[in-house]
Amino acid sequence: MSARPRIATAPPAKGKPVTLSSLTERKALGEPIAMVTAYDYPGAQVAEEAGVDVVLVGDSAAMTVLGYPSTVPVSVDEMLMLTAAVRRGLRTPMLVGDLPFGSYEASDEQAIATAQRFVKEAGCDAVKLERGGTSVQRARAIVEAGIPVMGHIGLTPQTATALGGYRSQGRTADRALEVARDALALQEAGCFAIVIEAIPSDLTDELMPRLEIPAIGIGAGPSTDGQVLVMHDLLGIYDGHAARFVKRFASVREEMIAGVRAYAEEVRTRRYPEPEHGYTMAPDELARLRELLAAEAPAT
Repeated sequence: MSARPRIATAPPAKGKPVTLSSLTERKALGEPIAMVTAYDYPGAQVAEEAGVDVVLVGDSAAMTVLGYPSTVPVSVDEMLMLTAAVRRGLRTPMLVGDLPFGSYEASDEQAIATAQRFVKEAGCDAVKLERGGTSVQRARAIVEAGIPVMGHIGLTPQTATALGGYRSQGRTADRALEVARDALALQEAGCFAIVIEAIPSDLTDELMPRLEIPAIGIGAGPSTDGQVLVMHDLLGIYDGHAARFVKRFASVREEMIAGVRAYAEEVRTRRYPEPEHGYTMAPDELARLRELLAAEAPAT
């Protein structure tokens, strides 16, 4: 199956929120869906102004923002704080919150309760969870509770250790079949969309005709309905390991370092601040202040 032809489309009109139905419509029309992962209010503002369709507050914040060695340690409360900040910066894109490791696997009741917190406390439009298997049942329970769910298959970072590390999945026929089954099971469970990460493009090409819901790729080739990248990766903000599928569209970290270095140099050479960076007093007020200070000076 060949890659879909490129279609020139305008970003959504400002003030018209992206909805489940509009994403379904974009899939039907063959209009690619642009999704980014962001973690804070300024990032949300950038996504809003750039006109992306979906913003995911991913648990990758554990590494890119909070400095953890993997996604596993991040807590629900930490994710809620970051997601609420993103919500305050968004009007148009759909907001999806990542359910962190350990917050939904134990039972349907736990999964529903966690998803409800993301909607009530952080203002999410939908939540995302990883894997097939038991996660399919958790997804179904959340959907039946009235909360839209995005699935995630292929390389699932929360269980990367069990998958043999951060590596491409589905490269053998048997493993590819497992990935395909996970995707179809999540679709059957009622997920409105699915993220497909780090699988061979050939597998994606075989899977796409079988998916009725939008598929968002990350390292899954060009034939998906859309793509997602972490904003810190695509802008070159994060200095950690970059996966093979990451394309850098800017070098923001280099500019940040250069700017802070220039600031530090001006401080050390007393070139900053200059007069225009300060405030002044009226001459008569300054004269009166000097009189008051002199009156309070201790006798010598």
